[in-house]
Amino acid sequence: MTTTTPRTNSPAAELGSDYQRVRALTDTLASPLSAEDQTIQSMPDVSPTKWHLAHTTWFFETFVLTPNVDRYDVFHPQFSYLFNSYYETVGSRHPRDRRGLLSRPGVAEIAAYREHVDRAMADFLTGSVAPDVIALLELGLQHEQQHQELLLMDIKHVLSANPLEPTYLRSTTAQSSARRLGWVAHEGGLAEIGHRGSGFAFDNESPRHRLFLEPFALADRPVSCGEWLAFIEDDGYQRADLWLSDGWALAQSEGWTAPLYWRRDGDDWSEYTLSGPRTLELAHPVCHVSYYEADAFARWTGARLPTEAEWEVVASASSPSGRFFDIEVLHPRSSLDGDLGLFGDVWEWTGSAYLPYPGFRAAPGAVGEYNGKFMVNQHALRGGSCVTPPDHMRATYRNFFPPSARWLFSGVRLARDLTEAVKR
Repeated sequence: MTTTTPRTNSPAAELGSDYQRVRALTDTLASPLSAEDQTIQSMPDVSPTKWHLAHTTWFFETFVLTPNVDRYDVFHPQFSYLFNSYYETVGSRHPRDRRGLLSRPGVAEIAAYREHVDRAMADFLTGSVAPDVIALLELGLQHEQQHQELLLMDIKHVLSANPLEPTYLRSTTAQSSARRLGWVAHEGGLAEIGHRGSGFAFDNESPRHRLFLEPFALADRPVSCGEWLAFIEDDGYQRADLWLSDGWALAQSEGWTAPLYWRRDGDDWSEYTLSGPRTLELAHPVCHVSYYEADAFARWTGARLPTEAEWEVVASASSPSGRFFDIEVLHPRSSLDGDLGLFGDVWEWTGSAYLPYPGFRAAPGAVGEYNGKFMVNQHALRGGSCVTPPDHMRATYRNFFPPSARWLFSGVRLARDLTEAVKR
């Protein structure tokens, strides 16, 4: 589940406006894609675009409309089975790795499903909405925004598998020169992390709690493609001494020699992006690397990955702004030059396992399955990426994926013990 400070005084009109805005953006993100594009599942972790469109709709139908609207007309009785993701409390579901086998319902029928639910939601929001339902609706909107990012992650993987190298959407990117890596020093000591209690937050961001940090320093920018290329040229992918055992075994079995979507033609490197293939930009942040790769790179530099707490205490004094380096679809991006804040380029792997904070308790019921049951065999990431909705970029936000994951927009920020760091 996620939690929020409910907007008990928020008028239904404001809720309806938020709902329409979020839902419209999801449709916009899917609009460049053909029906065939929207049906493909290129690997078990990827979901077809049309599944994202249906699942986010199922969420509102299942958790908002059905329990709160008398005689609500469910669009299709079997959609609950097809588009439930992992909510065991709600019932059985279609296997995740077989979502790409569903040629039906088609894109048009799923569009009709979204329209059906949107009409019902519009009617529902004309009346009085209880505070607990307001909180649930806010959760649904945040959930759909998460799937907007997943939609782009997934379709990038789908299109990259096509030898024609199709483009999701034409876009240009800012050019920049490499900026020397600097360090932000922190004296350590007693610190606090976690959600402060105002505004929306997912339940895994709480409770706020104290902990003790040794002195450390955090890099003032993510690792660049040029720096990663030096790692490759120094046989970083062939040196077992740099890698964790599980990561080394996976890298060998999968034949990893560079980040996902990097391609080599002789001495030249290119990268597949949502706007198609392009020459590798050495000053851009490296993207689409696993935790295993991030850890090996950090060891190669003589540094390490930051802990979640280290990352958060430094980021809390900065602001997310991000750099446009893949595609501009969710919100305007700045040039790569200038003062851009500390984070927002790529999701940044931390050295912390994704675990509950002291005192964490999952909420009862189906929505309590949202985060808590995944707190094992995952690593935490922080920051946000070029395809993250802007209001999801906050210092306390905890993203999480298995250490082998590469298709998310993930990169690396280094940390060092303060005695080893270059003080800024």
